[in-house]
Amino acid sequence: MTAQGRHTLGRWVRDRARATPGRVAIDYLDRLVTYGELDAGSDAWAAAFHEAGLRRGDRVATLTGNTPEHVTVMLACAKTGLVLVPISWRLAAPEVRYQLEDSEPALFLVEDEYRELAEATGWEISDVEPGGAAPDVEAADDDPLLLIYTSGTTGKPKGALLTHANCFWTNLSLDLSTPMDVDDVVLQVLPQFHCGGWNVQPLLAWWKGAKVVLERSFDAGRALELIERKHVTTIMGVPAIYLFLAQHERFASADLSSLRRVVVGGAPMPEPLLETWAERGTVIVQGYGLTEAAPNVLCLPPEDAVRKIGFAGKPYPFVDVDLSHEGELLVKGPNVFPGYWRNAEATADAFTVGGWLRTGDIAERDGEGFYRIKGRLKEMYISGGENVYPAEIETVLHEHPRIADAAVVGVPDERWGEVGVAYVVADGVAEEEVLAWCGERLARFKVPKAVRFVDVIPRNGLGKMQKQELPA
Repeated sequence: MTAQGRHTLGRWVRDRARATPGRVAIDYLDRLVTYGELDAGSDAWAAAFHEAGLRRGDRVATLTGNTPEHVTVMLACAKTGLVLVPISWRLAAPEVRYQLEDSEPALFLVEDEYRELAEATGWEISDVEPGGAAPDVEAADDDPLLLIYTSGTTGKPKGALLTHANCFWTNLSLDLSTPMDVDDVVLQVLPQFHCGGWNVQPLLAWWKGAKVVLERSFDAGRALELIERKHVTTIMGVPAIYLFLAQHERFASADLSSLRRVVVGGAPMPEPLLETWAERGTVIVQGYGLTEAAPNVLCLPPEDAVRKIGFAGKPYPFVDVDLSHEGELLVKGPNVFPGYWRNAEATADAFTVGGWLRTGDIAERDGEGFYRIKGRLKEMYISGGENVYPAEIETVLHEHPRIADAAVVGVPDERWGEVGVAYVVADGVAEEEVLAWCGERLARFKVPKAVRFVDVIPRNGLGKMQKQELPA
């Protein structure tokens, strides 16, 4: 192995299969896949890709749910220097077509369930079957491995390139902060078209020789049942996942005793929800990250989870963070992506002159070096000259016993410049009660001017709120 390829991910499954070929790597709907099978399966896909004429740097686009086959395709890309472009099946056909046209994949692999969506794009679906001897090809550390499109809350989605080195270092730092062992059982419910579907626990589990209980999608009742039946020891989710679990009728009685580490990321976790889980004897490890950082940036150590509830924590090992004059969180480290796919302007905008990645999130740091995420820089609005961060108001709304979910946005106002409007999912609560609740807990300029009751807060596949989709 050359010096260039020491941090590539192709070795992970090869090494594990050599050491423990019979150990279970994936439990998929009670179908067990061993490390030996995972290694052989990815070799077969690698052979097929090479036979189809793909060479280092070419893209392989996929439209599929979470499956072991998708894992073998990803590992085949890792072994041969190809780039996986996992496309969200939640998108409409024009959105899928945009990502295909932008990434220009050499192959477009589609699961049968999503064939109709794929055909509606007008893009040719590839007919490739795994098989043959794996080619003698080696990827380099700086070769791209994943091309993941951001949610596109401001304009067209951008393709974030993540290299082998990005993935290596973020998984190493994850293991140093929230360790994983060979006897761990990971419940994986995040979709594989997001960075978190790979780099937050699954890849680390396959590096360490642990087992991943792989789910096609998230269902709160089934997740609680799997935690009990499969003796799940660790899970990673976004706040919405833990909210839906806590709201399920079986949450209070479910056996959660096997859980050793429960990790949250993707968005600030409302403190009342953290407390709800703590009351069940399960302390959630708060984290923070973004796709462009592959994604891990901050982690709250388990021993500080209760004392520093509401904080995102301190930087992961090998990660440096700072705050700009405006309070924006900045990141440096080997986990930070090299840039956006064929988008030099967006890449330049993503970094400061000093080379720091701009996260777009406003944060504060206390005297002990712990960081708290206050909200999105672009979501912040100014009311009567005061900066207002919607995440702070949303936390207060979540504390209300009859409010199931909430989102706050700033809107123009003739008198104050901007004011907040709260979108609330609630049962039997009047607008006056919601405003009074906020008035007792927030400064007057932070209290929303109006409340809109909705059936659901729109979210993307990772559970992040999509405020641009709220009714005007």
